[in-house]
Amino acid sequence: MKASDLFVKCLEAEGVERIYGVPGEENADFMKSLEASSIEFILTRHEQGAAFMASVYGRLTGKVGVCLGTLGPGATNLITGVADGNMDRAPLLVITGQGALTRQHKESHQVMNVVEMYRPVTKWNCAVNHPDNIPEIVHKAIKLAVTEKPGACHIELAEDVAAMDTDAVVLRLSRVRRPVPDDMIIDEVWDRLRSAKSPLIIAGNGAIRTRASRELRALCDATGIGALMTFMAKGALDLDDPQCLFTVGMGQRDFPQLAIDAADLVLTVGYDPVEYGPAKWNEKCDLDIIHMDFDPAESDIHYQPIVEVIGDLAHGLGALNKRIQRDGTPQYDLTAQKKLRQKMMDEFKQYADDETKGSIRPQKAIADARAVLGAHDILLSGVGAHKMWVARHFQSHEPNTCLISNGFCSMGMPLPGAIAAKHADPSAKVLAILGDGDIMMNVQEMETASRLGSDITLLVWEDKAYGLIAWKQEQDFGSHTDLSFNNPDWAQLCNAMGWHHQACDASVDLQDCLKTALDHEGPAMVVIPIDYRENMELTKRLGSIDQTF
Repeated sequence: MKASDLFVKCLEAEGVERIYGVPGEENADFMKSLEASSIEFILTRHEQGAAFMASVYGRLTGKVGVCLGTLGPGATNLITGVADGNMDRAPLLVITGQGALTRQHKESHQVMNVVEMYRPVTKWNCAVNHPDNIPEIVHKAIKLAVTEKPGACHIELAEDVAAMDTDAVVLRLSRVRRPVPDDMIIDEVWDRLRSAKSPLIIAGNGAIRTRASRELRALCDATGIGALMTFMAKGALDLDDPQCLFTVGMGQRDFPQLAIDAADLVLTVGYDPVEYGPAKWNEKCDLDIIHMDFDPAESDIHYQPIVEVIGDLAHGLGALNKRIQRDGTPQYDLTAQKKLRQKMMDEFKQYADDETKGSIRPQKAIADARAVLGAHDILLSGVGAHKMWVARHFQSHEPNTCLISNGFCSMGMPLPGAIAAKHADPSAKVLAILGDGDIMMNVQEMETASRLGSDITLLVWEDKAYGLIAWKQEQDFGSHTDLSFNNPDWAQLCNAMGWHHQACDASVDLQDCLKTALDHEGPAMVVIPIDYRENMELTKRLGSIDQTF
């Protein structure tokens, strides 16, 4: 068969259901092969949007998300979204076209070394130089993409290779069972937990895997030990669980640090330093840390575990739970953790019932977003000042119901990500919170959403500036450079793109506006004037935190 037909059959055999992308001339054979396949192709308006869609699809489903671009500018356009997905640990496959092998050795139109360019932002990448290699390459790429820690893999398919004939056959689908921690190391962890006086858990991105979250909840429930969650670990514990200590990860010292300071042992579960570096929470390098994860700990002077438990995270937590059932629950002093939970619950209530007109406080916008979403609905956050408020104030009932880009931390994910989130879970309501800077990064995907009839809602926080940069400059220098810009007429933009639009400038009306938008069939946008004076007010309050609550 033709090589491109074989490539597509390999993808089908691996369970690929959907590909997002923008094709070019060099993908022509591949695209014709897709026409006769079971795989749906989603045409996007920019390759970056395609990469974000594939990344979010992968994060939510645990299956590999696939995006496609052509050579040269198509490949460079993809790369920011690919880097973001890779560092957010999304299982992601990137397919790019390339000029024929007969012209790759010389200066040639649009030809560049894409494989080398992608190497720093992928787990593995490879160019197909012979059609018979396709089954092995596709199988390896997807196998590595979904293996812990998940990430991006890249395959380059040159135009002449795609058109060649081959007798190669599809490889059998295989999934690797992860190794499990040794019983002896679990015994050591249990001994240390039993002898601790005030242990604390920090849950990271790895803890939101379904089985890991279930076992973590059982551990916290049995022992009473509280868990802080990083931005990407939201929902590892239900926000209503007494042991849920909410979110850690603000750049500035925040109340959760007081609970960390009070701990004599910190158990990290699926912790990923790309989110929240250990220097932020273990500045003095004096904490006793137990590291539980799929991979060994990063070498960091501020993160030197006394024990490392490497292997399947759910199995390791389950083994601990069996020892708790066997030996009973130790007695701990968790006073600081209880105070933290109450303190943060008080923080969440601040301005939740605000009725200000003319602008809306971030706390109110977050409270209303939480109020209109169910336990299994999905919220996505972009990058900007709004991200810090979502991270600190929006809490989740279930894993993978709040997606924040917090590894590579790129702007532009929420709009395309919302489209993919609806594909991943059609039964969920999907709400994206994003700034007016963030939405304009991939505003062209409004057309994609309209064309697909995507039932998604965007809540745009408008301040007509890059608010997070202004906030940080204000903290560091007492003032900020000119970071202001103008915005389109949102109503006219929505009308042109076939979207439902609502403007809301009164806090008392926001919840109803959100309900109307979420109930609307198809894409909808709610725009609010955000009161970012609250940014520096929060900075001042956190700056006065001492050693107690």
